Amino acid sequence: MAKGNVLKSRSTDTKEKKKKGNSSSSKGLNPFSKLSTKLDKKKSKRITGGILLLLSVYCFIAFLSYLLTWKLDQDQVMNKNLFTYMFEDLSEPTANWLGRFGAWISHLFIYKWFGLASFGFCFMFFLYSMRLLFNVSLLPLKRSTIITTVSMVWFAIFLGFFANKVSYLGGAFGYFINSWLDQNFGAFGAFLFITLLLFIAVVVLFNPDFNKIMQMIGLDEILKGRKDKEEKVQTANNVTPTDIHAVNTITDEEIEKEPEPQEVDFSEDEDEDVTEEDLNFTVKKQEEQESESTFEVDDSFEIEEPQEESSTVSAASDENEEDDEFSVEVAEEEEELSDKELNDLAEKFGDYDPKLDLSNYQLPSIDLLNAYGTGKISVDKEELEANKNKIVETLSHYKIEISKIKATIGPTVTLYEIIPAPGVRISKIKNLEDDIALSLAALGIRIIAPIPGKGTIGIEVPNSKPEMVSMRSLIASEKFQNSDAELPVVMGKTITNETYTFDLAKMPHLLVAGATGQGKSVGLNAILVSLLYKKHPAQVKFVLVDPKKVELTLYNKIERHFLAKLPGEEEPIITDTSKVVNTLNSLCIEMDDRYELLKDAQVRNIKEYNAKFIKRKLNPEKGHRYLPYIVVLIDEFADLIMTAGKEVEHPIARIAQLARAIGIHLIVATQRPSVNVITGMIKANFPARIAFRVLSKIDSRTILDGSGADQLIGKGDMLISTGSDTFRLQCGFVDTPEVEDICDFIGNQRAYPEALLLPEYEGEGSEGGSDADLDDLDANFVEAARIVVIHQQGSASLLQRKLKLGYNRAGRLVDQLEAHNIVGPFKGSKAREVMYSDEASLEEYLSTKGLL
Repeated sequence: MAKGNVLKSRSTDTKEKKKKGNSSSSKGLNPFSKLSTKLDKKKSKRITGGILLLLSVYCFIAFLSYLLTWKLDQDQVMNKNLFTYMFEDLSEPTANWLGRFGAWISHLFIYKWFGLASFGFCFMFFLYSMRLLFNVSLLPLKRSTIITTVSMVWFAIFLGFFANKVSYLGGAFGYFINSWLDQNFGAFGAFLFITLLLFIAVVVLFNPDFNKIMQMIGLDEILKGRKDKEEKVQTANNVTPTDIHAVNTITDEEIEKEPEPQEVDFSEDEDEDVTEEDLNFTVKKQEEQESESTFEVDDSFEIEEPQEESSTVSAASDENEEDDEFSVEVAEEEEELSDKELNDLAEKFGDYDPKLDLSNYQLPSIDLLNAYGTGKISVDKEELEANKNKIVETLSHYKIEISKIKATIGPTVTLYEIIPAPGVRISKIKNLEDDIALSLAALGIRIIAPIPGKGTIGIEVPNSKPEMVSMRSLIASEKFQNSDAELPVVMGKTITNETYTFDLAKMPHLLVAGATGQGKSVGLNAILVSLLYKKHPAQVKFVLVDPKKVELTLYNKIERHFLAKLPGEEEPIITDTSKVVNTLNSLCIEMDDRYELLKDAQVRNIKEYNAKFIKRKLNPEKGHRYLPYIVVLIDEFADLIMTAGKEVEHPIARIAQLARAIGIHLIVATQRPSVNVITGMIKANFPARIAFRVLSKIDSRTILDGSGADQLIGKGDMLISTGSDTFRLQCGFVDTPEVEDICDFIGNQRAYPEALLLPEYEGEGSEGGSDADLDDLDANFVEAARIVVIHQQGSASLLQRKLKLGYNRAGRLVDQLEAHNIVGPFKGSKAREVMYSDEASLEEYLSTKGLL
């Protein structure tokens, strides 16, 4: 056994000697291998760090340039790899600040990948370059990489939610994720899913303390209630108040120390040793802090003197004198002497009166309106008793007992309030709507189960002899005459025969819809007449849009009193689609200008601004002016959507979202309440809606988000929803001759020199192709002209698809085609007209111009 062990030890020794010999021989062949490997590691780190630093700066500048020049370079970079793009001869120069490679890499990262979130790559490249090049970790690398990656992914999805097409917002990644989410979960579901992703990411990465967040929000009372309960329990167990306070202080200290381990974990990711330089730096920093703190404690008033000395250039003695004089001047300006002067002017001359220009203006007389009907509701007891018996009998057939029934008579509808017996389900009565209508032989039965604010169930039954509600009785009502609303509107009478008024400024926008011939135009006239009977021309202006060209022509007579229009327009009533688009965009400009005035005046809404201007606290020389309310009425919205589409919907949505505070209010009416007309964007910004009779429950849900409008009887019978409550009204009737008399009365009075002029706006393509250079034509001009003539469609999108061009180049081609009179001028969302019917005539024209 001993011999065997000796042999094994000898064999292992010989093997180790052979290995050493081999290794020594290999070292002899390459004696500089160790040195080279050491040098390679150091150099590779520095070279890699330098490349990453350069790449981070390069990408950051290229990405910034891409946000401004992407349209110019898109047709060059689209569908090309880097090799072909770098060595291709291009007629147009690259617009990106960093040349072709900058345009290509920014197109790759932003357009094809993550959109604006791609700036995170620059941040990560910079962190890694600092670590490799200078051995400095600005932040923990692992944690920063994870957080940045998750943030880029989430922001790409979030920004892609707001991109209608693939653009640089969320990139291709965000676009396709959102398109998949939209198809499977819908727009609102996609938004909820994105919000859920953010919540999960925040919890996983940061693990926030929700108790402290609840305290910051203001839930201290709940916590105090908990402590009071604990004190009661502890006193019940014979614990003294001092002991309770001690326990509470200990728990509070423990709670405050909970976030500290998270900070320790965050700093533990850094794997660096502390050097002597760092220690010296910290010591110096502590000494500086101590010196600063002692300086502040010794003399706190000397802090301002070095700042004043450093800001001047002259001698020290002169500086002190000049600074003293300058400080006195600043103190005088801070006393706001201009406000005192304005207050003196207000005391001398009184408040500013916006009605002073038309001080003799008279409101229309009530005699201009006719009285329709008797104005009193006739009670037919036999009809009421018969309807009551039929309702009770019908419910008894289905074993539904009633404890009490009550009738409230209105001008056109009678409301029967039912109190069912205990144990009766409301759904049973709700499902008998058609059966009750059959037994009563009525036009439409509407069941309200239950009535809001009451413990009853309402059944609305139309009267056999409805009473007409005249606009005269509504205008003469005490509720309307004594109304202090900014824009008071009286619409009609409720089921209880009460006058219904509302403030359009608080709505703040109104959607009116209903089938043809059900009273929609009369309702719009009632709104306008209400404002004309209550407001001065200096207080409110109208922008009237009438695609039908016949509904609102009567209001031409009050152009210089109440109407607003674009500069240079002859007709105050807007009928052309292109002018509607320009007017709406002009209102957006007016909205932005008004918000600037409100910001300068440091107020929140138009009411506060006008009150401040009337008190002469705003200087007109600085651009301030009295702001009248602007009511925009669009009579037939469906026609505008068909002809202009998004060009009309976008400015309307923008005005509806922002214009409430600055006094611009929309009234949008349509007789086609379909989903493609009343879109989700419109409904979201129009909480107040009026529904006249419609033909189906689908249309009723489209307008009111519920049924009921299909059960109306027509002729002014309407439902008005203010978001939470829905009321049934009989709209006040005002005839065309009455409106004409009112407009004549106003138009014959002294007026302003002209209508209120809105800001100028020139739409896209308004000047045609006059700016196109006829000599500098695109290389694809002839081919583009042939494509347009063959397809008989003059649009930039057609040229983009057929010629595979970018956005800007296709637009220039269309301008050049218009300059050569091959296509017609811009016509909103419609395609441009093609001036040549066949290719032969086009070839003849091009040959005469020498373009072939």
